[in-house]
Amino acid sequence: MIQFLNLKKINQPFEIALQEKMKQFLANGWYILGNEVKTFEADFANYCGTKHCIGVGNGLDALVLIFKAYIQLGKLQKGDEVIVPANTYIASILAVLQSDLVPVLVEPKLETYNINPDLIEEKITSKTKAILPVHLYGQLCEMEEINAIAHKHNLLVVEDAAQAHGTEKVRIQDSEFKNLGATAYSFYPSKNLGALGDGGAITTNDDELADVIFSLRNYGSKIKYENEIIGVNSRLDELQAAFLNVKLSHLDTENQIRRQIAKRYLSEIKNDKIVLPFWDGSENHVFHLFIIRTPNRQALQNYLKNNEIETMIHYPIPPHKQKALPNWNHLSFPITEKIHDEVLSIPMNATLTDVEIEHIITTLNRY
Repeated sequence: MIQFLNLKKINQPFEIALQEKMKQFLANGWYILGNEVKTFEADFANYCGTKHCIGVGNGLDALVLIFKAYIQLGKLQKGDEVIVPANTYIASILAVLQSDLVPVLVEPKLETYNINPDLIEEKITSKTKAILPVHLYGQLCEMEEINAIAHKHNLLVVEDAAQAHGTEKVRIQDSEFKNLGATAYSFYPSKNLGALGDGGAITTNDDELADVIFSLRNYGSKIKYENEIIGVNSRLDELQAAFLNVKLSHLDTENQIRRQIAKRYLSEIKNDKIVLPFWDGSENHVFHLFIIRTPNRQALQNYLKNNEIETMIHYPIPPHKQKALPNWNHLSFPITEKIHDEVLSIPMNATLTDVEIEHIITTLNRY
């Protein structure tokens, strides 16, 4: 069986270095917000081309803390509207709701699965104060268009890059929109840059925003036992930061391997029953997932399973149809619903062998 994802196999090349980090961690005896976190924050900020990186507990917290920091700064108020893609993992929308803000859903482009910039302006009202683009499956949204809309309407931009590590650095750093907002990352173990547990981070060029987030993540405190604002406990774990410090230097190499696999899939899978993802061949995609579509998804998934290929569905139920969001259940987003009914994720990671890739391609072509 070709597993969809084998985390043990993915982390095996780093095993000796990770064990050494564990020994150092135990020897140092500093378990919270130590030098490993500081090192990772500095290195990841440098990697992303931003001034600041704040390590936090997970990707959801990263988004929530950005919104709460903007509320603390008076740039957002409870009840403000945030433009969010309808086609996303529910965490994007939960972050808006948990910040006492109102998500306004916008359909994606069927071609890219990302939010359609052409549909954003029609959803903007006097209450709209931010746009939350999600770089879904590892593909960068059309940020020039989105940033231009944000600039025109004086909106904040909060990016969800939980699946797009490495894609962000290809953005033009000298853009006039450089300081519009902040970006949230997740280091969940299955991500392109994955920890061995939960973890997240926020990158930004906004000094004031970073200062508030540093405080918010640590009980609202900059100096121990002095609490200036109401904060939370959401700090990147020292041990997970140590592991991420090992893996960060390998991220570009692994992303390039993913792109090479994607090139093979895109050029060699030839089956009219299967829709392949769009990619222009640039570095705007890190292929966290490789998504194919077919009208009869269950039949294809069963066929692949019978041929020793494990697949997953990202995601079977669109957020507006989830029981957790009853106020949105009556809404209709036909493009989003079509995507969620048809998508299937096939194996995509840097450990796939040529034999496995060949088997996946051959099997899909026989379907």
